[in-house]
Amino acid sequence: MRTPPAVIIYDLSCEQQHRFEGWFRSAEDFSRQRDGRLLACPVCGSERIEKIPSGGHIMHRTGSTASTSDGAPDATAGATPATTVPPKKISPEQLLRQVVRALVQTSEDVGQDFASEARKIHLGDAPARAIRGQASDEEYEALEDEGIDVLRLPTLDDEPTH
Repeated sequence: MRTPPAVIIYDLSCEQQHRFEGWFRSAEDFSRQRDGRLLACPVCGSERIEKIPSGGHIMHRTGSTASTSDGAPDATAGATPATTVPPKKISPEQLLRQVVRALVQTSEDVGQDFASEARKIHLGDAPARAIRGQASDEEYEALEDEGIDVLRLPTLDDEPTH
C-alpha cells in the first residue's frame, strides 16, 4: 500500500476577510500558487490571499496562566478568540463545483498527453506539477497499476475541466 503524499493545511484569508483553508504539498507550493495568482477565495473569488495564524495555535481559553516553551507567561492565555463570520452553507453540488474549479485553476492542461506526461512526472523525467487532461479507461487503469496517483474529475455541465 502506498503512503499518501504529505499535505500542509493552512488557514487562509482574502482581502475581504473571508476565512478558509488550503491544502498544499509544501510551503513552496503555497507560495508558488499564491504568487502565480492560482488561489482564489471560495466566497468572493479574490486572488489576494494570505496565510493567517490558526486559531488553535494562538489563543487558549483556560483558567490558569499558560506559559510559552521558554517558561515566560503566555500573553494570549485566557484571551477570547477573535470572532469570525461562519461560512455560508453551500450545497454538496456547489462544494463539488468549487473543488473542481480549484483543481482546474491550479493544474496544467496537457490534453491527450495526460497518461504520457503523468508517467514522465512519476519517473522524474518531467518537472513535478499538477496536471489534467484526457485518458481512456485503459490508460487510467494502467496508470493506477503502475502506482501513479491519478484522480478522475467529474465533468460539470458549465465547468471546463480541460
